[in-house]
Amino acid sequence: MTVSINRRKAIAGIAASTTTLFAPAVLAQTKPRVIVIGGGFGGASCARALHAGGMAVTLIEADARYVACPFSNLVIHGSRDIGLQTFGYEGLRKSGIDIVIGRATTVDTDRKNVGLADGKTLAYDRLVLAPGIDIRFDALPGYSEAAQEIMPHAWKAGTQTLRLRRQLEAMDDGGTVIMSIPANPYRCPPGPYERASLIAHYLKTSKPKSKLIVLDAKDTFSKQRLFQNAWKEMYDGILEYVPLASGGKTTEVIPAEMTVVTEFARHKGAVVNVIPPQRAGAIAAAAGVADRSGWCPINPVTLESQLKPSVHVIGDASIAGAMPKSAFAANAQAKHCAAAVVALLGGETSPSPKLINTCYSIVAPDYGISVAGVYQPANGILADVPNSGGASPVNASAAFRAQEAAYADAWFTTITAYAFGNA
Repeated sequence: MTVSINRRKAIAGIAASTTTLFAPAVLAQTKPRVIVIGGGFGGASCARALHAGGMAVTLIEADARYVACPFSNLVIHGSRDIGLQTFGYEGLRKSGIDIVIGRATTVDTDRKNVGLADGKTLAYDRLVLAPGIDIRFDALPGYSEAAQEIMPHAWKAGTQTLRLRRQLEAMDDGGTVIMSIPANPYRCPPGPYERASLIAHYLKTSKPKSKLIVLDAKDTFSKQRLFQNAWKEMYDGILEYVPLASGGKTTEVIPAEMTVVTEFARHKGAVVNVIPPQRAGAIAAAAGVADRSGWCPINPVTLESQLKPSVHVIGDASIAGAMPKSAFAANAQAKHCAAAVVALLGGETSPSPKLINTCYSIVAPDYGISVAGVYQPANGILADVPNSGGASPVNASAAFRAQEAAYADAWFTTITAYAFGNA
């Protein structure tokens, strides 16, 4: 294919902005065809950035509406409506991106086509996978697709989120809530601890005779000191945290008995939230880009698969070194991936990234904390940039915590406008 591209301008434009749509910088009679599979923060953001770079973009997503995980713990808490978490793809369609609502089931990397569940086949010049996560129902004894109806994970936002919320509402005051947290890696490293905080807040304010027991398969976690200081200050006597060293690793669940089994004890709850092990979305394995871990190793410069170099993998599904699995990270990777695709299709070298992630957590209404990091390729992975990033101060004022909560809300508004709106 012969393509006339003002590539440097397109790449620079894609890399330069985090919130606005760029004027198309690629002018060609035949635009390169790029398929993006997955319409979450990574896939939707990448589709928009690719379109801004002059590509002919098709976004394939199984569901017509996307329910965002960031801020979904506030739905469980009862202070946020799930409608505020729900987004469609009309904004992307109006921008000129082809939206296909359907399930991608096969990828032929030799013929460069994607097969859909309805039998249709779509051809591409480059492919981007942003399939998010799937729950591993084979990883925790007793936890199955049927068990999730009784012990919801709520780690894919939507029906599961509402189920957990309704179980908390229906629980008698004095009931015990059990949370089970897996070992790394999983989507949103601080997410379980934000959830624990908000459940504890709900119990404190609505069911003060109740208790939350948090069983963790780890001894350390993201923003640990900030969370634990807040728990001691606000939820002492309500939230009991059991780390790995104290027998916190879940070895089995018994849904019929609402029981979680650990190495040293059995815990029975009125409500049980099991966050099970995860892996990359199913299309990653079908495309041959997932390794034995269930996740997708990538080239840190181009974000191409190390197993199928013509396929890019971004967001939660990827093994991104020190960079966590978060919506902010997915959005950052998406924009760099778009720049890499434009460069590679134009016969040029992909720019080397320096990617930023900021992760906000809400510990209580008007109480936010955050951690930030900067990452760049080093020794074949995305590694922390020395002396960059940082976390919220431990001894911050109430006003500072409220400001961080407001920043979190503003971030969510901005990122969803870019990914799903008319930005």
